[in-house]
This record gives sequence, structure tokens and C-alpha cells, in this order.
Amino acid sequence: MIDLAKSRESIDRIDRQIVDLFEERMKVAGDVAEYKKNTGKKVFDPEREQQKLDTLGALASTPFNERAIQELFSQIMSISRKYQYSLLAEQKEQFDEMAELPKTAETKVCFFGAPGSYSEQAMADCFGMEVTSFPAGTFKEVMEAVQSGRADFGVLPIENTTTGGITDSYDLLMEYDNYLVGEHVVKIEHALLGVPGAEIGDIRTVYSHSQGINQCRKFLEEHPQIRPAVSASTSESAKQVMLANDVSMAAIASKRAAAIYGLEVLAECLNTEDVNSTRFIIVTNKKQYLPNANKISICFELPHESGSLYKMLSHIMYNNLNMTKIESRPIPGRSFEYRFFVDFEGKITDAAVRNTLNGIREEASRLKILGNIATE
Repeated sequence: MIDLAKSRESIDRIDRQIVDLFEERMKVAGDVAEYKKNTGKKVFDPEREQQKLDTLGALASTPFNERAIQELFSQIMSISRKYQYSLLAEQKEQFDEMAELPKTAETKVCFFGAPGSYSEQAMADCFGMEVTSFPAGTFKEVMEAVQSGRADFGVLPIENTTTGGITDSYDLLMEYDNYLVGEHVVKIEHALLGVPGAEIGDIRTVYSHSQGINQCRKFLEEHPQIRPAVSASTSESAKQVMLANDVSMAAIASKRAAAIYGLEVLAECLNTEDVNSTRFIIVTNKKQYLPNANKISICFELPHESGSLYKMLSHIMYNNLNMTKIESRPIPGRSFEYRFFVDFEGKITDAAVRNTLNGIREEASRLKILGNIATE
């Protein structure tokens, strides 16, 4: 019979030896970092690491141990790289601190949708009503206004609690050189809006943004005689119904939009989910952050190989940062390859954040820092 206590004593002895050897190896890794600092050589050398893993795996006595040893040393090499990143001169991100969001008449803010939209409400909540604001019919137009300088800031939706991420907004963050500085959550309370004198029984077509339609699926299923039709935005749908002046047409929009366009509220609380909120982002064309910025938003692309996503996310974990969101989007022109949008807590000036960004930048195929966001 094997003595379990003696086996555990042997494991403890071996583990102490492994710890001593690991610390010795990390000391040498520090010497390697110093050499790379002086020569400008990159920390990450994937070809060299793969050769090393192949050599170490060949030393194993069984196929199981071969795979296990390669996985073990892959982790050791990953830790070694993170240690080297922390020792090397850090690449500081060129973001400037702004005192606060400006709220004067000289500030130009572009928001998505027509007057009465939820985006306009988010804009008003963040900037007040003294700024010079103007609407845009598409997300793309908002981003173009900001990048060109016609607007100092832009406000558009990026995520809803019911329908999830708004993919168009994510794609545009990579297409334009704009940066996130803040976000604001608006509680969405959809209503059915019709022309004065109309009743629910009169309605045959209801207009709204695709998100608004999706968020009111249960109501539409309960009224099969009403056909949904997609508009550019919820507020635009209200405007469309007002101009048509047709009792058979209605809009899914806010009660605020009803007041602006002279429509009647035919039904309230159309949301399928009781808790329905949309997160709006504030973008600018400058690399700036607010004093209370507490979330980093990035996008990266990866080599199309096993474990590459884990390796990127390990930088966030190793630096003890909390990841709050991850989304994936197809990379245009590259079949079944994806870019990842990741949010994690932190400020651009934090050492842990800089170490994380340095590691991901070196090991990803592409990295874009989307911004340092002040959340609510």
C-alpha cells in the first residue's frame, strides 16, 4: 500500500525545488529584459518560443507528459514576458486629461436621430441644453461630424439591456479616429404614438428603429394586425407619422417625442422587458479623458491560432484588472476571423493598465485604444 503522507511530503519537496528554479529563471528573465531594453529587441519572439516548446516536449517520456510540459512552459514563458514588460520602459499613451465636459454654447454636439430621440435625451443629460446641438440621421454621420470637426462631441447608442450590443457602433469605432470619453445610461420607455384621434384598433403599420421593434416584440405579437416597419430612428418614426397624418400609422418612440411632434400616446410601457436601458457613448476626435475616467475600452485583432484570445485576456488577469465586457465582430475581407472589443476597469495613467496595453500591443496583430471612459 502506498503511503499517502509520504507521497505528499515528496510533492512538497519537489514543489519547493520548482519554486527555487522558477525564481532563478525569472531572475535570468530580468537580465534578458535589460538586454532587450538596450538593443530595442522585441519581448515577444513567437518563433523562438515555439522552437523551445518543441525541444522541451521532446524530452518527455510519454505523449501525455509531452503535451503537459509544453502547456506548462507556455505558461512560464507567458509569465516571463509579462515580467519583462513591467521592467521595460513603458510606452505611455498620449491621452490628455480634460477638466470636464464643456457645456457652453460654443460646444457643438451631434446626436443620433431626430429631435425627441433617446440620443438627444442622453446628450441633454450629459451636456445640458445650452450647447449647440444638431441631429444626424445615421451613426456614420455622427462619427463623420466628430472626425471632421463639425462637432466637438458625438452621442450615439452602443448597447441595450434587452437586445445587446449595437454592432454598427462597434464597427464605426474602428473605422474612424474618434475616441470614447464618457457614457450615459438612459432608461428606455417605449410608447405607441398615433395622430390625434387614432386608436389602437386603427393601427395597421408601426414604424420604429430596428432596436425599438425588437424591444417591443411581445406587444407586436399580441397585436398581429400591426405590421412593423423599420425607420432610421425612433424619433424619425414619430416625425414620419406626424407628417403622414394617417390614423392607420403609429410609431414606437418616447413620450417626449410625442410632445415634440404633436402625437397622442395610444399605449405605454411597450417594452418586452421591464428593465430596458440603453448605454450611450460620448465620442470626440481628441485623445482625452475625464478626471473620473475608470474604464479602458480597446479593440484588438489576433493571429488565427489556438489559444490566442486567452493569451490576450491573460494580460488583463495578470495585472489584476477586472474585465467588464467582451464583444466580437467579423473582420471585413477575412473569412471567419474576428476582432474583439474589450472593456476593463482602470485609468490610462495606472501602471497596471500601461503594462496590460504594452503586452497586448506586442502580442496582438493589431490594437486600438478606443478610449478611457468616465462611467456613471
